[in-house]
Amino acid sequence: MCHQIPERSFTYKGSQFPVCARCTGVILGQLLAIISILYLPIRLGFITYISFMLPALIDWSLQEFSKIKSTNLRRIVTGSLLGFGYLMALVVLISFTVNIKI
Repeated sequence: MCHQIPERSFTYKGSQFPVCARCTGVILGQLLAIISILYLPIRLGFITYISFMLPALIDWSLQEFSKIKSTNLRRIVTGSLLGFGYLMALVVLISFTVNIKI
């Protein structure tokens, strides 16, 4: 589902990543969330995790609807926050729904 636009993707040794910078960030954020779930007992609130997703929405909206261009660094940072926030919010919702403490 990633557009894989070359100028919005990272390259390594001349090869383009199979996903764009924002999707790379989402994957990294989700990996960080899994590590956090497994090894860190600290949990933040649902609203906090939702707020982690807002920078990606703002960055995408500015890029899509104005002349402000995003950079790959900004895409990977906002994508990481998006991936982390999404997965952690999902964990909070699932744990609340099935009434378990995670």
